[in-house]
Amino acid sequence: MIYIFDMAIDEDKLASLLDKAVTDLGASVSAVLLIGDELGLYKALAGERLSPAELAGRTATTERYVREWLANQAAGGYVEYDPPSDTYYLNDEQAACLADPNGPVDLPGAYKVVQDLFEVRARAIENFRTGNGMEWGDHDPCLFEGTERFFRAGYHANLVSSWLPALDGIVKKLETGARVADVGCGHGASTILMAQAFPDSQFVGIDYHDESIKTACKRAAAAGVTNASFEVADATSYQGDDYDLIAFLDALSHCSFR
Repeated sequence: MIYIFDMAIDEDKLASLLDKAVTDLGASVSAVLLIGDELGLYKALAGERLSPAELAGRTATTERYVREWLANQAAGGYVEYDPPSDTYYLNDEQAACLADPNGPVDLPGAYKVVQDLFEVRARAIENFRTGNGMEWGDHDPCLFEGTERFFRAGYHANLVSSWLPALDGIVKKLETGARVADVGCGHGASTILMAQAFPDSQFVGIDYHDESIKTACKRAAAAGVTNASFEVADATSYQGDDYDLIAFLDALSHCSFR
């Protein structure tokens, strides 16, 4: 037992609290340092073992900063270090989650969602005082990008291969021609993926955030998808009631089918 300002403090409880706080602080720092995604550092390391100088040369970055970044990432378990050769690399699991947008988990995308919490911090403080809410569209664009990237990995791994087949008769309908509403589609990742998998069906991506719908339209055009369209509407005002499948996938709060 120790005493601070005449208060009795349990040393074990204090140490436990500080251990947790330091771990959380370290995770916060590492989250910021996932800028390695934007700088192309992870992708470069996924291909081969590189020294700090070699990695900096491959990515048009400065070796001094890259060396410190690598030290942090290796200590945090995001990057592997080989002492004999003084080189760094990604193992298969790290590469799948940090350098492959179609991998099982897109970790940099998830951290962009966390980034938004800091972007809207001042607004959140004010909301605590006033009780006001915050529209989805009022968030920083990093949230929209991060949500798409983080969810898209799950779609690629599960949507066509296991989630849709789990619904009785749905795949057969989609193969022969069905009409599908993807409500809360965001940037359209799930809509486009289903449209590509089932070209004889028609898909309508719906989201009340008009900027997301604009992005979804561009993504569909770039993917050459012609059996998907997009409209601005919320979950209660979208047009049509003749859908064979209504999906809620990219909505941040939950995912479900009806």
